[in-house]
Amino acid sequence: MSAHTLLFVVLALFGLVYALAWIAAIVDAHRDRTRTDPAGLVARPTWAEIGVGFVTNFFDTLGIGSFAPTTSFFKLRRMVPDRLIPGTLNVGHTPPTMAEAFIFIAIVAVDTKTLVLLVGAAVLGAWLGAGIVGRWPRRKVQIGMGAALLAAAALMLMTQFNLLPAGGDTMGLTGLKLGVGAAGSFVLGALMTLGIGLYAPCMIMISLLGMNPTTAFPIMMGACAFLMPIGSIRFIRLRAYSLRPALGLSLGGVPGVLIAAFLVRSLPLGAIRWLVVFVVVYTAAAMLRSAFGGREDEHVVAAEPVPADPAV
Repeated sequence: MSAHTLLFVVLALFGLVYALAWIAAIVDAHRDRTRTDPAGLVARPTWAEIGVGFVTNFFDTLGIGSFAPTTSFFKLRRMVPDRLIPGTLNVGHTPPTMAEAFIFIAIVAVDTKTLVLLVGAAVLGAWLGAGIVGRWPRRKVQIGMGAALLAAAALMLMTQFNLLPAGGDTMGLTGLKLGVGAAGSFVLGALMTLGIGLYAPCMIMISLLGMNPTTAFPIMMGACAFLMPIGSIRFIRLRAYSLRPALGLSLGGVPGVLIAAFLVRSLPLGAIRWLVVFVVVYTAAAMLRSAFGGREDEHVVAAEPVPADPAV
């Protein structure tokens, strides 16, 4: 069995463990009708929630990123309580991200040792980060996500003005650079649990270390696909997410990825990035205003009970 085949097998196992954990949590919530927390409100996702999943993951596949735009949708439409946004992002975006990983690892060449080590470091960072963020109070999450959104907007602006480092032509790392890359991936994995997307930071790190920027795609997607199931399981166990919107992200996200990867492939994204930057900055300001202004944003969309259907 080749190293790449082994990687695909392990990735599939991670996905299976995540799926079983989430299904078990949904079944438990379905049985316990006394629960009123957002993680226990079993209901069919609305078309708006599915649409958010489709749009954000469609553009994520093309290089825009999904976490910051989704956070903006959730905040502006009051779809998810602020405290639960990080967990909802991670739990709901995991299936489409895993689809992206299988696609990009298969079609983009990268040194296997580098790929495995950077992915493993990101997974460890996510595991530790999810355990911390999942226990944070609402105000701390709002401050953290506000700062994360401003960082994401800054990285998008750097992309718009071509300020990202050009990178080199190597397809892997060795020695000290490999250690630096692993340490950087650990930090980026931890920040993922707070809502900072991995695309732009990973691209910057890979380029600064002298690698070909295209290698960021399998590293980024592979890291997310491994670390998000791990982080998501912790959010699920802590009940630190909103179930219905997360289901909407997953159901809409996978078709969005497949259409973008196999039918669209590329779009002129400059104007879209400007729009995303504007919305993300506005959302960051709203998040920080809620935190420092003492406003409680714990709105939960009313859940519609569903019939006994284990497939929901």
